[in-house]
Amino acid sequence: MKIDNYIGLVLEGGGLRAVFTVGVLDCFMDNNLWFPYTIGVSAGASSGISYVSRQRGRTLYSDTKLFKEYNYIGWKHFLHGRGYIDMHFLFYTYPEKYYPFDYDAYFKSSTRFVMVTSNCLTGKAEYYEEKKDPQRLIDICCASCTLPILCPVAHVDGIPMVDGGVCDAIPIQHAIDDGFHRNVIVLTRNKGYRKTEKNFWLPSFVYRKYPSIREQLKMRYRRYNQVLDYIDELEAKGDAIVIRPVRPIEVHRTETNVKKIMDLYNEGYTLCQKLLEQKQKRLWLMPQPSTQYNTY
Repeated sequence: MKIDNYIGLVLEGGGLRAVFTVGVLDCFMDNNLWFPYTIGVSAGASSGISYVSRQRGRTLYSDTKLFKEYNYIGWKHFLHGRGYIDMHFLFYTYPEKYYPFDYDAYFKSSTRFVMVTSNCLTGKAEYYEEKKDPQRLIDICCASCTLPILCPVAHVDGIPMVDGGVCDAIPIQHAIDDGFHRNVIVLTRNKGYRKTEKNFWLPSFVYRKYPSIREQLKMRYRRYNQVLDYIDELEAKGDAIVIRPVRPIEVHRTETNVKKIMDLYNEGYTLCQKLLEQKQKRLWLMPQPSTQYNTY
């Protein structure tokens, strides 16, 4: 199958829930489907980076076998200053020691890959592309995945950053702004899901130095619900194909049950394969996008 040069791929985060996305991406790779443009946030960035480097199975390994060998989630890491999830191990040890990341393949890839972070100083989303510097690439990916509160603040170019999902949980608008008006969107929540309409309470000492990011955390539910409404509109108009879990989600953001993780991965793979079989080569011959695009 050949993908139209103007179709983008948008990957939501969600911690270990994004193993659903890993299943979808592995299915794309098995069917030799490569998008010209991919944008990922948080766990969508960490799974997307291996898609661009064409390393099938790399992310699943870190979510399952590596977890069994090295329990990188838990309060013991938090007490040692590395956060509830040991981000240093995942982003700076794992790519070098356990399952080397193929920087050459990534840098040579024709796919544009955008990773989203949240700037602690401005309270705004930052969108990065890096195809030259290995260290900066990993710094950006780590920052995109740095869960607020549970992980120490990360830095990109010396600027404090946290999880991109704080400011732009599903970066569909940025994909459109980059010229990709037709998109495949991979979500990690069931259809109809919306966050509870209430402010997120934070103790006064949390991110005291970063009032802008505190404000974003308090109101993130509103932006998240708005973008889901927008995605429903795009899907109804035929401007987006949305792949999302069908079965009730049993995997939470910091899930440690490997069986649950594998079940969600298999669901992502199976749903994607069925979609490809149904659409066959017509999958990427989506209708022309609407001439009018409204931001959410």
